[in-house]
Amino acid sequence: MAKKKVKIKESLGVDIGSHSIKMVHLKKIHEGFKLLNYEIKSTVPAGLEYTPSDLTPERFAPVISGMLKSLHINPKKIKHIVSSLGGDSTSIKQIRTIFLPDEELESALFFEAKKHLPISGSEMLLDYQVLNVEEKTNNMNILLAATTRELLTEHSHILSDGGITPGIVDIESLAVANSFALNTFVEDGIYIILNIGAHKTNMVIYGPKAKFFARDIPWGGYNFTKDIMKEQNLSYERAEEHKKEIGLKKEDAVNESTDRITLDISEKSTAEQITMEVKRSLRFYVKEAGNSDFRKVMLVGGGAKLIGFPEYVADQLNIPTEIFNPFVNLEMPEKFKDKQDPQLALAVGLAMRPE
Repeated sequence: MAKKKVKIKESLGVDIGSHSIKMVHLKKIHEGFKLLNYEIKSTVPAGLEYTPSDLTPERFAPVISGMLKSLHINPKKIKHIVSSLGGDSTSIKQIRTIFLPDEELESALFFEAKKHLPISGSEMLLDYQVLNVEEKTNNMNILLAATTRELLTEHSHILSDGGITPGIVDIESLAVANSFALNTFVEDGIYIILNIGAHKTNMVIYGPKAKFFARDIPWGGYNFTKDIMKEQNLSYERAEEHKKEIGLKKEDAVNESTDRITLDISEKSTAEQITMEVKRSLRFYVKEAGNSDFRKVMLVGGGAKLIGFPEYVADQLNIPTEIFNPFVNLEMPEKFKDKQDPQLALAVGLAMRPE
């Protein structure tokens, strides 16, 4: 018997980041979605230095339940709740394989995934999506996504303890690409999306006809703050303020060549490390995919708001760079019109995800 399709009335996207949790509450309307509400809440109490080694998963649940209360959300009434997993224990890769019928495909892909994805086989949870079947060769292009049973269990416990029954769980890179694809009229060509979080930058290469690519670069907003602490000899809290107010620009900016933060020559700044890794990935991509039609770099995440960073990336990569607005396709209540925060891109992508 065919499964009855549940009609989505409302949806909730939950992005659990190491530094903050983002929640986006949407209502389905005839043409798309309307934004009902959202919230961004730090997982670290105000005034406390954000020390990664001190952070434990237990801190998330109270923040989640507090956010549900302040947003007046009863999670039991929302049928479509989507969250995401990211980090070292997740992986996603586009592969090409010979045509196989459904019943043979899954076991063949498990074998294939062991070769391509750096997660040991016994604890690997695998999901896949057939992107297309090539007419001439009959080969299949498939997107493989994997995580560990342990990570998924921990994630489910965090949500349950916070009062949410786990629903669909997406891989972070895919949700970032979805946020972009569902909110943009994407022309041909290739787009580079950089989701700059607290500890890492999730890099996604996406295009309607382009090969999908994703990787994590181990630098993020926290590293920018550490740069400023060292450069300006400031406390963590003061460095955070400096980062928000001045960003990559020096206070005494005279011209373009002197207005960037520079540490001593032997040590590269976070901005340099990130752009260097992006360049390396782009070279690899061109070699693998045989395509270099890079149209634009889109910045999302908390780090996208860093003053001077979009200009720095554009200058380093020689590709137009802009901050992505994830709300472009949403119907917006008046009170949110001027608060279109790129930090919410992942949560928006999750909430908009089709069944």
